[in-house]
Amino acid sequence: MTAAPGPAPVEQRLHPLSWLFVLLQQIRQFLLPLLALVLFGGRDGRHQPLDQLVTAAVIALLVLFSVLQYLTYRYRIDADGVAIRSGLLQRSRRDIPFARIHNVVVHQSLLHRAFGVAELRLESAGGQRPEAQMRVLRLDQALALEQQVRQRGAVPAADAAAPRPDTLLALGGADVIRLGLISNRGMVVVAAAFGVLYQLFPERAMSDFIQRNGEQAYAYVSQVHPGASATLIAAALLAVALLLAMRLLSVGLAVVQYHGFRLSEAERRLTVERGLLARLRTSVARRRIQAWTLQEGLLHRVFRRRRLRVDTAVSELQGDNGRALKELAPIATPQACDALIRHLLPELQWPPEHWQPVARRCWWRLALPSLWLLPVAAALWWKVGPWALLPLAWLPWSLLRAWRQARWMGYSLDTRRVVVRGGGWNRWWRMAELDKLQALQLVRSPLDRLHGTASLWLDTAGARGAGPALRLRFVPHAEARALYRQLSARLARRRLHW
Repeated sequence: MTAAPGPAPVEQRLHPLSWLFVLLQQIRQFLLPLLALVLFGGRDGRHQPLDQLVTAAVIALLVLFSVLQYLTYRYRIDADGVAIRSGLLQRSRRDIPFARIHNVVVHQSLLHRAFGVAELRLESAGGQRPEAQMRVLRLDQALALEQQVRQRGAVPAADAAAPRPDTLLALGGADVIRLGLISNRGMVVVAAAFGVLYQLFPERAMSDFIQRNGEQAYAYVSQVHPGASATLIAAALLAVALLLAMRLLSVGLAVVQYHGFRLSEAERRLTVERGLLARLRTSVARRRIQAWTLQEGLLHRVFRRRRLRVDTAVSELQGDNGRALKELAPIATPQACDALIRHLLPELQWPPEHWQPVARRCWWRLALPSLWLLPVAAALWWKVGPWALLPLAWLPWSLLRAWRQARWMGYSLDTRRVVVRGGGWNRWWRMAELDKLQALQLVRSPLDRLHGTASLWLDTAGARGAGPALRLRFVPHAEARALYRQLSARLARRRLHW
């Protein structure tokens, strides 16, 4: 006897306030043109009523668009995917299979938290945009939908308890402060703000502002008549004060972004929650991770910390502050990072017992990019004389750094994974499963042919991440060809896993 089919899934609407959040998003995109129209459009007084009318018409159109998007947007959870219907004049229907969803993001800004709502994003492999972006749902609805996506559309029973996630890593306040001291987020924000101001104001006004204030500062210093030693001490104190201000800004940004950071695992799916004002919850299945990167900079070693990042097949264009899951451990002790790798990659021997070195005689090739200082010094010699040799003081440091990098470089290969390490002062380890490799490429530059070496590039779906490239450099040619044949034979017998 055939079982009776269950009730058909019901289409659902977004939250009634979703139109408001869509409107705010649209206004943010048109903020600069609207401000320019309001502030500078009617300065002569002749077209002020017309400018106000145009501004009101633009805002009215944005409101109408937001309301229509709310009224025409529907979504439904089917047995094998999510179906989304939208549009009034030009209607569209989008079916997203659960197997295609790689990343689920639940985002709450400060305004979202005030209204008890959240934004939900469903992301797939390689897409430049999310497959679905729902602005906005009630928080409980967003979390329930996230759980349904995890369980491939199955609605949990009312009396069934949700699986309790296991906490793999939680950052306290001290670790978040260390993260701010190590990172350069403050300098990046200041540089970005300066670039925005430079674009908003006319170039002549910016140059006049800098020149006027520089002349005033020079006149003040000339009146005080400080000695050479006092001038150097004041300049050093000013530089230290600026560096401290940048670090304090970095600490503040780290607290805002990583407060309450928690990495958990449930049903072989990793979830990260973080944020002080805006809360971000993003999750990805362990099998979707394409590559792993462990980093240890100079300041990391001072604080005895490391950073563990992952690359997924989800395309993310928002950099480090984007919403895709990238950081499993933004900062953690070396022991904690090693424990995470062993837990998530149980079949990997970590750290590897044996590292295969590269051709260390080629260390000087890593310093070749610094040779551009030679023509610069030659060009400056005609104007500043012996002072033009000052930039060449960087060359010994560049040679020392290249020598250290070559001594640290190496790789390890087993039956399931490949691990590459590199860097000198800033060290890194990058690893990928052989099942995730999509392509191999053996490359030989003219210098490689001269020294009998080659480079082997390993391509995965997450190889476009911000981390170092997954490649083996300065490998003896015969060894590189043997590795290429060996990996090609293994990839031919294995099935690609996304």
